[in-house]
Amino acid sequence: MSAMGHNATFRVGLIQMRSGRSVAANIDAAAKLIGEAKSGGADYVQTPEMTNLMEASRDKLLASVVEEDQDSSLATFRELARTLAIHLHVGSLAVKATPDKAANRSFLIDPQGEIVARYDKIHMFDVDLPGGESYRESRTYRAGEIAAVRDLPWGRLGLTICYDLRFPALYRALAEAGASFLAIPSAFTQQTGEAHWHVLNRARAIENGCYVFAAAQGGCHENGRETFGHSLVVDPWGRIVAEGGVEPGVVLADIDPAAVAAARARVPSLQHGRRFELVEPLAEPTHLRAVRGPA
Repeated sequence: MSAMGHNATFRVGLIQMRSGRSVAANIDAAAKLIGEAKSGGADYVQTPEMTNLMEASRDKLLASVVEEDQDSSLATFRELARTLAIHLHVGSLAVKATPDKAANRSFLIDPQGEIVARYDKIHMFDVDLPGGESYRESRTYRAGEIAAVRDLPWGRLGLTICYDLRFPALYRALAEAGASFLAIPSAFTQQTGEAHWHVLNRARAIENGCYVFAAAQGGCHENGRETFGHSLVVDPWGRIVAEGGVEPGVVLADIDPAAVAAARARVPSLQHGRRFELVEPLAEPTHLRAVRGPA
């Protein structure tokens, strides 16, 4: 890009992967696709959740991950960002947090190779799905507690991961903190993705007048898990402007930050929101009272 600013357009590259049990193979695959995104003109490149490892076994995962400062995959990504002169958003890596827990952590890396933002996934995917599919992320991962935003040359980015998508209050807080872009790198299951992936990503964009950038895992993985794929770029009016399929690859889209202000001017819901509190004492029926302040 010849000029950058909050009114400048830029190109997003979403990396769709099918990560397996080999960290080295996963990083090699990601690096190749990141290079393709750069060749396609991407200024900001995002990889999916669990870029470095998809492992169902808690013991095997904890045996495979290391602390952030010892993680060679993170060092590789930092060097890639510097060499390619891009903003590289590693959707998440599994990194050792404590002796018995990992963190599901996003890293935003600037074109100098510096880590400028980190985010640990707040909401743990502890669910039982039809057909015997069951997940207990809280057994393996330590939940994050702090939301994160960071300025890019084109506007402010809010960082989230996968299951966070189902908690709209987080995205409203990010929008109220100035986010124009919402990052939702994911590894949605086939079942839940088929039912909810598109509508939830579109809803988060519409509710907040933000772009959504959602790189995804897709297909049948070595660990037996099947993910939905369909990496998405959604504009602030809720339109899907770019979408992947199921296979690994790169999804590119040109982004106009001015569309954020335009959408928010048409439907200024961020200005109109109210908070609610329970009316005490509780009676039947329970009532909620609107209170002044941001939603």
